[in-house]
Amino acid sequence: MIAATSAAVLASTLTVALPASASAGEARPSTYVVSREPGVLPEGIAVTDGGTMYVTSVGTGAVYRGHTRSAELAPFLPAGSDGRTAAAGIHVDGRGRLFVAGWDTGALFVHDADGSLVARRVAPLAGAALNDLAITDDAVYVTDSATGTLWRAAIDGPEIGELTPWLTPADFPGAPGFLNGIVATDGGRLALVADQGTELLYRVDLLRRTASVVEVTGGRMGADGLLLQGNRLYGVVNFPDGAGGTSFAVNLAVLSPDLTAAHVVCRSAPVPQDQFPTTIARDGDRLLWVNSQLGAATPTPPFTVTQVPDLR
Repeated sequence: MIAATSAAVLASTLTVALPASASAGEARPSTYVVSREPGVLPEGIAVTDGGTMYVTSVGTGAVYRGHTRSAELAPFLPAGSDGRTAAAGIHVDGRGRLFVAGWDTGALFVHDADGSLVARRVAPLAGAALNDLAITDDAVYVTDSATGTLWRAAIDGPEIGELTPWLTPADFPGAPGFLNGIVATDGGRLALVADQGTELLYRVDLLRRTASVVEVTGGRMGADGLLLQGNRLYGVVNFPDGAGGTSFAVNLAVLSPDLTAAHVVCRSAPVPQDQFPTTIARDGDRLLWVNSQLGAATPTPPFTVTQVPDLR
């Protein structure tokens, strides 16, 4: 993770239709305890339509599981199991399988809903740091923050293919600084990839294997975690707090139909550097983000997931 600078964002009012969810309207905690153990440093989050929540630990590689109706998560995949000593992005596919980006292990881990290991695929490039991922009908795409590579593993029913370099640094308009959040759209033909190092947002044609810069106005979307819903793109960004530190917030941008442009229309209330939220997930009528504490001088349990303030 890095701290990047952004221009000031002008907040405005946006009325949007929110997705239906079984959890919308139910009494749910605004804070979830992922772990009370030291060194966990939670990073990735996935919330299913049924309200099951998964949170990864970049500090230990553990994966925690809970429900949006309960304030406490419990260990699901033990720290270090299957060689997973670090874990970043996590997503659940249509079969209920968990796809976990293993950060500096350089591996993608795939688990069945019961936790059993389905596949472990290692990026064949020294120093790879697998950060976030997006799943389509026929593949999973994984960003590599260290090498500037976008990896792909084919999905054929129960089979998970090997990781292959789908876009190399030379395929981007400029050298990537720190590839991070990724979302796929248009039936798996296009993706948006955030470069947190250069503060750029890329439109990636996954079929032609090309990348172009999205014209972003009103703020920036060179974010950590991304969430795409229709033409609305949410991204966790950080910016100077005016006192020598860093604040974090979620920017909301509206995309053009062809995904070549994005306009930031509003931003959540900011939170301080010690909280250091990394990525987001939707839970019905609200957004949740992970408080990693990666920027804290002394990360202190409990490690939590909380509701994003003042943004839906």
